[in-house]
Amino acid sequence: MTEVNQAAFSSQYVGMEGNAIGGGGGGRGEAEDWKYHAAEFAKGVAEMSVEFGRGVRDVVKQSLLTKDSYFMRNIGEPCVKFCERLRFLNEYLPEDRDPVHSWSVILFVAVVALAALCISTGHDTTTTLVKRLYIHPPSARRILLPDGRHLAYQEQGVSADRARFSMISAHPFLSSRLAGIPGVKTSLLEEFGIRLVTYDLPGFGESDPHPNRNLQSSALDMLQLSYAVNVTEKFWVLGYSGGSMHAWAALRYIPDRVAGALMVAPVINPYEPSMTKKEISRIWENWTSQRKLMYMLARRFPSSLAFLYRRSFLSGNHGQIDKWLSLSVGKRDGALIEEPTFERFWQRDVEESVRQRNVKPFVEEAVLQVSDWGFRLSDLKIQKKRQGKGILHWLKSMYSQAEEELTGFLGPIHIWQGMDDKVVPPSMIDFVQRVIPGAMVHKLLYDGHFTYFYFCNECHKQIFTTLFGNPQGPLPDEVEDQTPIKIGQENDADEEEEEEDTLGDTARD
Repeated sequence: MTEVNQAAFSSQYVGMEGNAIGGGGGGRGEAEDWKYHAAEFAKGVAEMSVEFGRGVRDVVKQSLLTKDSYFMRNIGEPCVKFCERLRFLNEYLPEDRDPVHSWSVILFVAVVALAALCISTGHDTTTTLVKRLYIHPPSARRILLPDGRHLAYQEQGVSADRARFSMISAHPFLSSRLAGIPGVKTSLLEEFGIRLVTYDLPGFGESDPHPNRNLQSSALDMLQLSYAVNVTEKFWVLGYSGGSMHAWAALRYIPDRVAGALMVAPVINPYEPSMTKKEISRIWENWTSQRKLMYMLARRFPSSLAFLYRRSFLSGNHGQIDKWLSLSVGKRDGALIEEPTFERFWQRDVEESVRQRNVKPFVEEAVLQVSDWGFRLSDLKIQKKRQGKGILHWLKSMYSQAEEELTGFLGPIHIWQGMDDKVVPPSMIDFVQRVIPGAMVHKLLYDGHFTYFYFCNECHKQIFTTLFGNPQGPLPDEVEDQTPIKIGQENDADEEEEEEDTLGDTARD
């Protein structure tokens, strides 16, 4: 036995000596041995980690996740309630997906993406020129409302006493009274005899905020403004994009004062209960994921909008319109917003909109669009007034000769909608046509959200011609009779006045 071990030891020693003498062959053997040992060590560490994780999981289940544990008694129930509130998110998953697995993967990917974004922005070495927002000195006219608030407004076109048609407009989101009809020429307004009055919504521009505003209070503000600026006849309401919900409110709450409605790319509540599932799907599929998220936050978690708005258009810096509003624009819209004229107009309008640096009005405006309006668009449909129920009402209708009354908005509603609009999908207007069949819709085949309404004199003229017919100019001035008097007549008149004065003096004597 000893001899065998000695022989084995001798052969091993000789092999080691040979490796030492051979040099290169021995180096490759040692490298292979190192790789083998490293791989085995890594496998061992992985197996130990898996076993350790399983052990931790078992300990957590046995000590923390039991019904009687401190954790479940104090934290488990609030977590269950919170998860129940988020259960509506499962509607966005396909039917064959497990919510627990899917949302865990989504959360992990979101964390990784956010970390990558932070790293990329942190190591960004490019320098870009950032234009600061400039707050201009106050310049608006203001009226005092019955509740003590001030409302800022702007007038364009002809004066009140010479206006054939008066038009009042509320501005869309992230805008101000300066918007009105962007780029409309004063000469065109005078040609049609139009007086255009635009105003700042509460908390925007130079208007005071409203403590509890809604669409009904918005319509009443418009009514008070019309009286204050001496609009004695019925006026037209103008609604563009997000500002159209205030025009819809005017048709609902002050219809007796409204002559008609001009709508351009009007929005509706994307959660309108009258919409079918197919209509909802057609509307939502056209929006970017960011825009869908903003609508969801406005409806479910409105307080989160304040943080997002402060980091974007309330940060004090100018930014791109598509990023601020989460828009996806078509080719023609994209080319328009890159033009210097549009950029100057947009930046000045934004500066006026955010002059108070108050985030609350913007959150209110976003929430108004996706919450209950207090009415449905179908309420504006012209229809017979519903009679009361019962035998007495039936007998009254049999023997009464009174004409049937109509409800809804009785004036004209004109809507211009671009078929390439990525902000207000054309499918929204299809829904409006269904619930308000009397509305006259003008579909623009190649236009988007901005191209037909911004800086297009020919477009503005087409709109006014459709609404008011051929231009007739402003109303003539009311002047007194200025019939010329001949010189001879003047002398005779002077002599008669002298004779009357002489007779009067004689009578007094």
